[in-house]
Amino acid sequence: MKATAAFLALLLCAGAACAQSYPSRAVKVIVPWPPGQATDIAARMVAQKLQEQMGQAFVADNRPGAGGSLGTAVAVASPADGYTLLAASSGPVSIMPSLQKLPYDPLKDLELIALITRNPYALVVHPDFPARTAKEFVALVKASPDKYTFASSGTGATAHLLTELFNSMAGIQARHIPYKGSAPALTDVINGQVSYMIETVAATVGHIRSGRLKTLGVSTARRAAALPDVPALAEAANLPDYDAAAWIGYAAPAGTPREVIARLSAEIQKALQAPDMKERLLNAGLDPADVAPDQLGAFMRREQERYASVIKSANIKIEP
Repeated sequence: MKATAAFLALLLCAGAACAQSYPSRAVKVIVPWPPGQATDIAARMVAQKLQEQMGQAFVADNRPGAGGSLGTAVAVASPADGYTLLAASSGPVSIMPSLQKLPYDPLKDLELIALITRNPYALVVHPDFPARTAKEFVALVKASPDKYTFASSGTGATAHLLTELFNSMAGIQARHIPYKGSAPALTDVINGQVSYMIETVAATVGHIRSGRLKTLGVSTARRAAALPDVPALAEAANLPDYDAAAWIGYAAPAGTPREVIARLSAEIQKALQAPDMKERLLNAGLDPADVAPDQLGAFMRREQERYASVIKSANIKIEP
């Protein structure tokens, strides 16, 4: 009995020592997107703070390609020692597993350390669109199935799925017009060639403020910091369960020591509480996340199940 207690105490001490000595060298943060993309921006902000707080370099390593799955696969295959982390996001982690075969299973091969942001989307239309409110919009589109069109940055993109989810919950039918990126899609909404779009607040806020687009609501249950006067669609369209957003966070390969995960989680939470960090995120159009560390596992499962359901019900397929 004494021997067992001594062994457990030794393990606890070893774990504490591991957490205190980590990191002892530079940490690589794989960003599976190009520089300047939202995940890259958020990951670099946090990396800078972690470097200041923990005294070692946190170096972003951009590995773009295949919708974020290429870099994610590289991170998954890396040693689970805390020295290779992933700037994780909803696309390659929550959505793509239901769209195509991948060399990883996010729920088995990754551990979410912390969320950085949950990025709200906005329902936008041309300023002359006849609906003045989200309820009027739903009634108008619902009354004419397949008359109206909606744009997205691409088939299977987060914007596409959030719109399909909204359409399904609102009971409306509209034709999907996919684009190669959000910029050309928004351009055609601005020009009146497409009826509506649900796209990130970060991408739409400038057009909304300039009057080139009209917004009828945001996708999160909470109002977006960048659009405080715009109601949530959950309220404005009478869809109380509609609370959807793209997310960005830090993850590690499964099997990374618990003490390292706990240390990183605590340090990231500390970084996110810094006033200058909050300001920088908001200035970039990114809303700080509001998911507690002990809810991250359930959050990952819930997100993947939600998108899988949308993909199945809307029969969304990626062309090979």
